Amino acid sequence: MRGHIRKRGKDSWTVVVYAGVDPTTGKERRVWRSVKGTKKDAEILLTQLLSQRQMGIDVPSARLTTGAYLEQWLDAYAKANVGTKTYLRYESLIRIHIAPAIGSLPLAKLRPLHIQNTYGLMRQNGLSPRTILQAHRVLKEALKHAVGWQLLGRNPADSVEGPKVPRAEIRVLSASDVEALIRVAEKTQWGALTHIAVMTGLRMGELLGLRWQDVDLDADRIYVRQTLQWLSGGRYVFQPPKTHRSARSVALSLATAERLRGHRKEQIENRLLLGAAWSDEHDLVFVTSIGTPMQPSNIRRAHCQMLKRAGLPAGIRFHDLRHAHATLLLQEGVHPKVVSERLGHAGISITLDTYSHVIPGLQEEAAAKLDRTLGLA
Repeated sequence: MRGHIRKRGKDSWTVVVYAGVDPTTGKERRVWRSVKGTKKDAEILLTQLLSQRQMGIDVPSARLTTGAYLEQWLDAYAKANVGTKTYLRYESLIRIHIAPAIGSLPLAKLRPLHIQNTYGLMRQNGLSPRTILQAHRVLKEALKHAVGWQLLGRNPADSVEGPKVPRAEIRVLSASDVEALIRVAEKTQWGALTHIAVMTGLRMGELLGLRWQDVDLDADRIYVRQTLQWLSGGRYVFQPPKTHRSARSVALSLATAERLRGHRKEQIENRLLLGAAWSDEHDLVFVTSIGTPMQPSNIRRAHCQMLKRAGLPAGIRFHDLRHAHATLLLQEGVHPKVVSERLGHAGISITLDTYSHVIPGLQEEAAAKLDRTLGLA
């Protein structure tokens, strides 16, 4: 395996690798790479390219554009390793925002400044910091694989910071707020769904993907084994939980288990009443009146109507019922580790960071308990 380095100018080098014979011309093919930096940077790239050739991997042409690479990454990696909805989001960010800005640049010549300018252009086009941060994470992940696949010597996105996104303020629901909402919900078709959302902390996709085979009413426990994700065009897919921590079991209170038994009985009666018109082919716990999967948009619309009837602020989202589950447990002194496990967080630190607004009151209570324990109060 042959290759060499040529000095072009100050902090500028050319790496040349002999990449075998071109079968169409019979001539030896050379691949050129320009490197900005020290001679050591050029030597590292030369070693990588020669190692790649030795393993039988063809050294990519310098004409490989960033856009072409990102398309390959989507097809070769993202499609097989992320959920359908996540893949569509990745593809959309690359196609609409990233590729138009840097897609024509040769991948080997992509620099941090090109990426930073892309984010600036996205900001000028009115995109939110959250969307730009998502684009940054996707691009950084894609280029990380380019380094691993030895198409790049280093990841240019590592030298670029995504925008700061203000943390969204979590709406804290009191126990009386939750009780009022549940009372209103029980007068509608959404009663069981609202009750289970509050009492388990499951995400909407986890609730809508829950099957009766995942419910053990003898042990008063449910198992999160899949999620339901809606796509454009009225399509939906079932996906495994996002992480191994998301695939979990959640203990049910006696009242919640009883509510599920009542819901099961109502669903069976409705199915018998409709006969052939019933179309639940997935054995889902929460379905429409004819047995089809529920659409999140319909749930959110009904949720807003129930908030109004309960006299609660309109800005409370259905997802805030998950937050209510966590905050009420923490306020009752349940250990954050238990709350983290029920929510399916990747670690307890996420739970503590997310619900830090609850902690000050808990710490004051803990200090008072210590006074009482030591007889100082």
